[in-house]
Amino acid sequence: MRSRNGTPANAYLFVVFLILYAPILYLLFYSFNSGGTMHGFEGFTFEWYQEVFQDTRLFVIVLNTVVIALLSAAISTLFGVMGALAINRIRRRRNRNALLTVNNVLIVSPDVIIGASFLILFTMAGIKLGFISVLLSHIAFSIPIVVLMVLPRLREMSPTLIDAARDLGASGWYVLSRVVLPFIRPGIFAGFFMALTYSMDDFAVTFFVTGNGYSTLSVEIYARARHGISLSINALSTLIFLFTLALVVGYYLMNRRGNRRPGWGAPLP
Repeated sequence: MRSRNGTPANAYLFVVFLILYAPILYLLFYSFNSGGTMHGFEGFTFEWYQEVFQDTRLFVIVLNTVVIALLSAAISTLFGVMGALAINRIRRRRNRNALLTVNNVLIVSPDVIIGASFLILFTMAGIKLGFISVLLSHIAFSIPIVVLMVLPRLREMSPTLIDAARDLGASGWYVLSRVVLPFIRPGIFAGFFMALTYSMDDFAVTFFVTGNGYSTLSVEIYARARHGISLSINALSTLIFLFTLALVVGYYLMNRRGNRRPGWGAPLP
């Protein structure tokens, strides 16, 4: 029975993943086409990848994107964990739900509205559009994501763990660093990598808050695509996809290794 019921489900999942990944595989396949178009494969070449690696301006843009993504992910993870801890400590259900609603506003709001709002805010505040404006906007929309990743882990933690640590004489900082944070570590890593991928992938918000002379990969790919189809875009997009895939696999391996370790932290003094 189990194998019979599992076969249609597996076939359905295969079709779904095939539909989702077919455009990416199509893009990847033609990134090696020597013909220069996406209509017919004429031969195998690394010409378009060489063009990407020889583009100095593109290298600077990649560096900008990675720096923005790492900084925004790290800062938003810090504030997101603090926000999740604060929300989890609220006892009144109405107040907790109100804060969660405020937290989710940036997630459910359209990116165009968020980008335009940030543009107006930075213009009124006198903040020059560029690195700072992009970083602040990415931190702002990444914090709610981290909160949503961390909060379920906090709710899974039994209050008796904290009570036992306090009964044994542990200070508040020791309880946080040796009991709470090790327990929610998978959620913290999930929030960090989600914020990292969202930052690297974002286009709509970044498009509004970038200034002259500063750009990220998503904005650059859009600008190049407007001038016509070039297989260097395929090569660049393939590299971004492989990098993102490596991040996901790395997170999976780290999470799997962390789940194999016994206990939640170091023994109490």
